[in-house]
Amino acid sequence: MGRSFVHLHVHTLYSLLDSAIRIKPLVKRVAELGMSAVAMTDHGNMFGTVDFYKACKGAGIKPIIGTELNLIDEPLERVASANRFHLTALARNQVGYRNLMKLSSFSYLDGCHQNTPYVDLDLIHTHREGLVVLSGDLGGEIPRALLKGEREVAERIAASYRDALEERHFYLELIDNGFPEQKLVNTALIELGKRLQLPLVATNDCHYLDRKEAAAHAILLCIQLQKTVELEQATSTGIDGFYLKSPDEMWETFAEVPEACSNTLAIAEMVDFELQLGQVYLPQYKVPKEFVSEHKVTDPQESIHLYFEVLAKKGLEARLKQLTALGIPLDEQEYRDRLDVEIQIIRQMDFPGYFLIVWDFINWSKEQGIPVGPGRGSGAGSLVAYSLSITDINPIQYGLLFERFLNPERVSMPDFDVDFCMNRRGEVIDYVTQKYGQRNVGQIVTYGSLKARACIRDVGRTLNLSYADTDRIAKMVPDQLGITLADALKQEPKLRALIAEEAKVGQIYDIALQLEGLYRQTGIHAAGVVISEGPLWDYVPIARGANDELITQYAKGEVEEAGLVKFDFLGLKTLTVINEAVRLVNATRAAKGQPPFELLTIPMDDAEVFNLLCQARTTGVFQLESSGFRELLAKLKPDCFEDIIAAVALYRPGPLGSGMVDDFVKRKHGEAVVIYPHPVTESILSETYGVIVYQEQVMQIAQVLAGYSLGGADIMRRAMGKKKPAEMAKQRSIFVEGSKSKGIDPDKAGEIFDLIEFFAGYGFNKSHSAAYALISYQTAYLKAHYPVEFTAATLTCDRENTDKVVRTISDARSSGIKVLPPDVNESQLDFSVSHGKIRFGLGAVKGVGAGAIESIIEVRKDGPFGGMFDFCERVDLRKVNRRVIEALVKCGAFDSAWSTKVENIRQSTTVRAQTYEVIPTAIDRGQKARADRDAGQTSLFDMFAAASGPSLDPDAPENYPSVQPWNDKVLLQLERETLGFYVTGHPLDRYASELSLYASDTSASITQLSHGAEVALAGIVAAIRERPVKSGGRMAFITLEDKMGQLEAVCFTRVFGEYEEIIKSGEPLLFRGRVSIEGEEAARTHRIRTEEVVMLTEVRAEKVGHVLVEVRCDHSEKGDLDLLAGLLRAHPGDCKTYLRLLFSAAGRATLRLPEEFRIAPTDEFITEANRLFGDDSVKLGLRTG
Repeated sequence: MGRSFVHLHVHTLYSLLDSAIRIKPLVKRVAELGMSAVAMTDHGNMFGTVDFYKACKGAGIKPIIGTELNLIDEPLERVASANRFHLTALARNQVGYRNLMKLSSFSYLDGCHQNTPYVDLDLIHTHREGLVVLSGDLGGEIPRALLKGEREVAERIAASYRDALEERHFYLELIDNGFPEQKLVNTALIELGKRLQLPLVATNDCHYLDRKEAAAHAILLCIQLQKTVELEQATSTGIDGFYLKSPDEMWETFAEVPEACSNTLAIAEMVDFELQLGQVYLPQYKVPKEFVSEHKVTDPQESIHLYFEVLAKKGLEARLKQLTALGIPLDEQEYRDRLDVEIQIIRQMDFPGYFLIVWDFINWSKEQGIPVGPGRGSGAGSLVAYSLSITDINPIQYGLLFERFLNPERVSMPDFDVDFCMNRRGEVIDYVTQKYGQRNVGQIVTYGSLKARACIRDVGRTLNLSYADTDRIAKMVPDQLGITLADALKQEPKLRALIAEEAKVGQIYDIALQLEGLYRQTGIHAAGVVISEGPLWDYVPIARGANDELITQYAKGEVEEAGLVKFDFLGLKTLTVINEAVRLVNATRAAKGQPPFELLTIPMDDAEVFNLLCQARTTGVFQLESSGFRELLAKLKPDCFEDIIAAVALYRPGPLGSGMVDDFVKRKHGEAVVIYPHPVTESILSETYGVIVYQEQVMQIAQVLAGYSLGGADIMRRAMGKKKPAEMAKQRSIFVEGSKSKGIDPDKAGEIFDLIEFFAGYGFNKSHSAAYALISYQTAYLKAHYPVEFTAATLTCDRENTDKVVRTISDARSSGIKVLPPDVNESQLDFSVSHGKIRFGLGAVKGVGAGAIESIIEVRKDGPFGGMFDFCERVDLRKVNRRVIEALVKCGAFDSAWSTKVENIRQSTTVRAQTYEVIPTAIDRGQKARADRDAGQTSLFDMFAAASGPSLDPDAPENYPSVQPWNDKVLLQLERETLGFYVTGHPLDRYASELSLYASDTSASITQLSHGAEVALAGIVAAIRERPVKSGGRMAFITLEDKMGQLEAVCFTRVFGEYEEIIKSGEPLLFRGRVSIEGEEAARTHRIRTEEVVMLTEVRAEKVGHVLVEVRCDHSEKGDLDLLAGLLRAHPGDCKTYLRLLFSAAGRATLRLPEEFRIAPTDEFITEANRLFGDDSVKLGLRTG
């Protein structure tokens, strides 16, 4: 039998971008090498503790929990100036584990500097019990002193460590990875050990499992440091000793000090520790003292249970009154009976405290006016939750099952996911933090990993491969959710061929394969919050988030296994939209003297809502606005709320790909026969036309056909989801026997079981679908009945997302809703509603701060501004300075301050040019007026003005000089400069009637195209980001904007070099190329890989063969046709010209004009013709032949 050894210094993938060791392969390799134990010692953290512990236990390996501490030689408060070192710490028992958690936690809380956590020796001394500490690698304080030749210093440091720790639990750590410095240090450490009688221990500071992984590890370090390296350099360093060596290798390396190896076994033998998993440490809810006194309850648990029951029953009675007032038919006794059953189950499981904690923060949120969602997940199936107003969807009315949420036959913690207004979610977390204690509330860590495509990009960039070549390789990885590089190689023959043809590509792939899946950074869980009875670090190690918040070092699953209860606080933008829309609606209603609008009382069978859905006019409607969902709605034509619930459940890859959706639609419209698996299932499946759509339906079928309890049926449903053969055989037998006892033929029962097993794979949680369908219905109701307010609210909530704002404005205009630029007399901070139109807020104007906006809004309470001069005389010019005023003019905020109404872009070009011209004069006059007021000089006119409100001094009128109007292009550029958007018009407007002749797609429709599809898209270049390439030249990333939104176009070196001048022209362009799909899940984006860029004017000249000018005879004046003739002659070209005369009696005549009137359809011609005869008077037609 070989010699034994235990590795006590091992870094795993939780040493982010520093180690290439994954947990399961580590444990497998340890077992293969015949080692009985292994330690995990990641850099400054305990992230992987639970993962590591479970993997070791599952393989019969003793897990040793540790960490590599970052130690400083000064007190923590002087961390910025201290020297920093490494120290290896291991937990030998439960006390040591708790102390290790505290050290790791306090290093983040009190010693974090530049994102690295530190401890000092005093902290280690305070929490020394149960620890074994090793002196560390070459980064340790003792090795550094020895390398400097400071042996006495090293001896003093070693003695201080020994004295700070428990007796005989400090070891001098010997490491030999092949560095000459290590041999020198090891020799000195051996001598030091003899002098101080300190034991030695051998480790290998492992960072990868196998010697051959050294090159991949070197590249991983380069990725971390953002350095580049040539592959030959990475493979020829000669340093490849940081791998998991065998016991024999370790004994051979330290043959002169065999006790260093045997001590690893002694330390492992010391370790006596079981990680307590599966416990639940729920914080104690504090019942009001008045309630306890009134009900004379002495037992704390009983007081929680009783308080919960009283609140639930009181809440149900309030709900019954609401339902009755709304005219909803109900059997009150049915509700009370079900509530009693749920209360009994919740009390038996001892979960009333959990319900009260959730009820408390939701109740507080509603009292503070913070929008809360109607529910999500299976919790919406609980009548207790509905009674406590934790949820707002009636589970009895919509057939939702409590057992899908809490199964009395399978006890597990309930899990309420709660949606809050995205802007105020933080307030709820703050409330919980203050209520339960700052040390007792935290958020949850997440880990971002190197995924397939991203990993290839990282490796390619590190190895100096050009962006274009790296992009070419990465794009060969199929665009599939969760795909691995191994899968990509199997699926994509082009990738296999490229690897075979190009050696460097094969090398990049091999390295990426070794690094794929390793963690690269931490983040914070989008929703998870944990609450503990005592300080979090008594239960799990903690860290600090980017905003100084407490976060657990264990991820979601592990933190729950460690016993903490997770509460999900989600920020849902739609709730913010709804809240803002209702506020705007009620402001409008209040102005008309109407009662306030109540969203919770809207009818659920509103004809206008279903008309909107059937027409698929769902931009902005929660969940229903994607092009794919709009297609489903157009086919489905929902006419009841239950159809919306079903649509939300069905619009997923599984049902869409299985044919379920098409079958559902055909059955609804009578195009396919509605068939039920058995007559008794009709009552369960009638609302979904015989199709099993929901998990709850699977449970109910098992109940009525086979006699399952709903709890047992939930266990069956879960088994179907996991597809374990043994469990499925067991459930099939139970189902068939149960059906047989109800008189159903066993063969038929088996067929039905197979059928529901098939559908169970696609079934969706109805509780979640119903709760989210309610939000969909509410947003659809607002869009149908209050479209202006709803759109304004949507714009306010999306104001930071240019792409979404552009699309929402486009949708609004297509619906006949006018979107107006900011206005000094009407705009609020955000988007608002004015006379049935949407008005941009002053907060949207770049360079206009909160102080300036407050001043403007406050001053205009005394009356509207009469123009630029009046404005400058009244506002505080110290807050509203010249830069602010210029921005307001550029975006059109002074258009309404003119005596004549500005109705179109041509009038705006004049008004804004004249207003801009007088800014200096108006500011001078305003400053003089303020100086006079401050000096106490008041004219007779001022006295009259004070009595009658704002007016203008007749000696200082609003005089504006005649100036050259801005052209349309300048006006729109200035709008975009100040707002980030085009509002008065769009540069593509002048091509509106012809774009479909040239462009195949828009920024919205391109998302429906597949990777590599050909595309031609017209737009304006909104931004250019250039990048030099190593081969010379530059490539560019272009932000291209059309009237539907924005997307990115990539121009590689050749294309950018050829078309750079056109791209930077500022003119409307046509980009031709192919669709490139990148990223995964939420980060998935569609780009254009550009092949050609052409000016739209050139495309028009090439494509257009004839021009038609429409003239409305009843709107034309004498001489207009002469002007047209002159205009035609001024723009000679080769396009045929037609004249269409429109008469008032609906008659028309179309004339082909003589050859002398052939023209070139330039922008100037079209603009002037439209000025003469009205917008859209000019029609263009393609060349033929």
